[in-house]
Amino acid sequence: MSDELNAFARTIGLERIAPGRYSILLVLSLFGGMASGRMNPAVVVQEIEALEGLRTSRFKKPIQNKHPPLQGLWHKHFYDAGLKSLAMNFKKGLDKFKIPLFLQRMKEAREAGVERYVTLEDVDALATDMVQGNLARLAERQAMSGEWLMFAEHEGRRYYLCLATHDSSQHDGIRTQIDEICCKEFPFLKTILNDLETRP
Repeated sequence: MSDELNAFARTIGLERIAPGRYSILLVLSLFGGMASGRMNPAVVVQEIEALEGLRTSRFKKPIQNKHPPLQGLWHKHFYDAGLKSLAMNFKKGLDKFKIPLFLQRMKEAREAGVERYVTLEDVDALATDMVQGNLARLAERQAMSGEWLMFAEHEGRRYYLCLATHDSSQHDGIRTQIDEICCKEFPFLKTILNDLETRP
């Protein structure tokens, strides 16, 4: 890595948290995301700290990928505060919890035997419950979703490889990057990934 990228990795804490166990591919993604203003590297570093047992996470527990081309690797969700992650969690919260305040007010009206309509005065509280309330409920249950931090486990240690998305159409490209960069940095990945020669 260049001096600038090494300094960046030290500054954001990667070298302190996982010395020698992070890929140049991850550093480049974090550096590029920060330089473009699209992401804060701290959100990824916090999830690495959680994986290393240094803090707790509000996101789902790590998941091992079961399907090619990322089979054998693990991913951990992180929240990049972008519109895509916000929309994904908003929909997830709405699907899971609906609008609790609205349901409660409907129940109260039913029990009181009155017909009640949503008024303009209700809209702010209902919208707040639907967005902020549901996001807080997801976080409380460690169920928030986001983008993926890809990592491998080897001899009881975690090796942090790159960032990825839920979009399976991009997984072949991610695998190619892992093959071309991460497998050279961490040769044991070839075994985890069922050896490059056996891939169709």
